Amino acid sequence: MITLFILLGVTASGAVWWFVRHQRRLRLRAYLMQEAVRNHDFTFRLPTRGLLFGERAMQETLNQLGNIIRQQTNRSEVESWERLTRVLTHEMMNATAPIASISQSLLQRPDVKGTPIEEGIQAINNTSRHLTDFVAGYRKMSQLEHPVIVTANLLAIIDDVRRVYPDVTWQTDVPAEIYVCVDIAMMRQVLINLVKNAVEAGAKTIVIAADSPKGHSQYLQKGGEGKPEGVSTLYIGNDGQPIPAENRQSLFVPFFTTKRTGSGIGLSLSRRMMVQQGGMLDLAEKQLPGCHAGFLLMFGGGF
Repeated sequence: MITLFILLGVTASGAVWWFVRHQRRLRLRAYLMQEAVRNHDFTFRLPTRGLLFGERAMQETLNQLGNIIRQQTNRSEVESWERLTRVLTHEMMNATAPIASISQSLLQRPDVKGTPIEEGIQAINNTSRHLTDFVAGYRKMSQLEHPVIVTANLLAIIDDVRRVYPDVTWQTDVPAEIYVCVDIAMMRQVLINLVKNAVEAGAKTIVIAADSPKGHSQYLQKGGEGKPEGVSTLYIGNDGQPIPAENRQSLFVPFFTTKRTGSGIGLSLSRRMMVQQGGMLDLAEKQLPGCHAGFLLMFGGGF
């Protein structure tokens, strides 16, 4: 009898110890998620190992919720920048057009030609025209047409881009049978923009890998037994110069660039194209081996 009481006591003590330890772990998880949200970091993904089935379901939901919040935040940011740039480009056009016109008229006057002020007026005219052309070009590119979503072979789109950059080494890990629902022209342009930036950053190798978890019927893998296999993300990395930490938050801000001849609209426009197709373009937090920088294309319904 005494042995039984001792055994029950040890069992009860072990159960209490496990319960207290488990609750502390849950409290730590809650604290980590709270701090992540407070710092606007919605990329948190805490493990579910060691949790009870109800707790596991809750943790998986919270992990997914953080990702959804991040995507919605990015979408709202794209829309906000779109509205702001629309206003700014309109005001810039209104301001530069008269300057270009007036300076051009002054250059035609006989009392200006051959005088010391002609060079200054010419510089004003050239600058205003360059700025007008830039704004007009951006407005034309930013006025995207409504995407025409079709079922397309993902590897075929990638191969089209490979032909544009034959001097780059390509490492592609994308099944030939994967089909995605995208606007082919927009998807091709997004890939070209990313590769172009990589090449300008000194990249010699482009790495592309598809993450294809099951369960997303809008991205079907044809062939085999005909079972659908989803494509949620496409990683595009390169071995060019890494992106400085201080620039990571501004990469998708329109007109932001670290290059002397850059316009700063490639990445912001690419993200907008992905949003219009129901997806998202984001900077990859982790890089594949051999890559110094990378991006993630997340397709609609896959995140």
